[in-house]
Amino acid sequence: MKKDTIFEFFRILAEHNPAPETELEFSNTYQLLVAVVLSAQATDVGVNKATRRLFEQVTTPAQMVALGEEGLKEHIKTIGLFNGKAKNVIALSEILVRDFGGAVPEDRDTLTTLPGVGRKTANVVMNCAFGAETFAVDTHVFRVSNRTGLAKGKTVDKVETLLDRRVPQPFRRDAHHWLILLGRYTCKARTPECWRCLVVEQCEYRAKTPEPKAKAGVSRKAGAVIS
Repeated sequence: MKKDTIFEFFRILAEHNPAPETELEFSNTYQLLVAVVLSAQATDVGVNKATRRLFEQVTTPAQMVALGEEGLKEHIKTIGLFNGKAKNVIALSEILVRDFGGAVPEDRDTLTTLPGVGRKTANVVMNCAFGAETFAVDTHVFRVSNRTGLAKGKTVDKVETLLDRRVPQPFRRDAHHWLILLGRYTCKARTPECWRCLVVEQCEYRAKTPEPKAKAGVSRKAGAVIS
């Protein structure tokens, strides 16, 4: 995808959704960190369902440590891999209390030293909490970047590097949110819904899918890629 096309790609997405945000629910940076750790191989919807009551009780690392691993498991047992995630959340909370005065460090490299926090998680926290121009490459961002021709790479690290190199201002801070939403709701894994995609003209995917034929007597309304 050429520079002019990339600019237009993001301009259109920005026009339709000027202030995209993560769909994870949280009230402070610590809760965001916990939610992102829990979201690995899980849906945001599932994480939000599990953390609503948890986050009413726990707003700080010290409160999480007091809750304990077994107490945390009771809240998140509907989330995949909850045993390992509970262990990591308690461990990272202990470190935050012991080494950082209960604050989440505003540094990506430091964040990745915490249990259960990989580069993607750190990128999300840096972006959503601290406004950093980071590119968190999840399965949606990886798929959309490759399929559209925006940033073709065989690995997550390669796609992240290309996005960092190619995404222009003023779109850098919000780019990964637009890509996630595009992949989650329109540019889906099995069958991309190209017929209702806002950026179909900029996309380089050749096998674009046509709109399914409506059944007799049933009207179809085309949805927007991002509400």
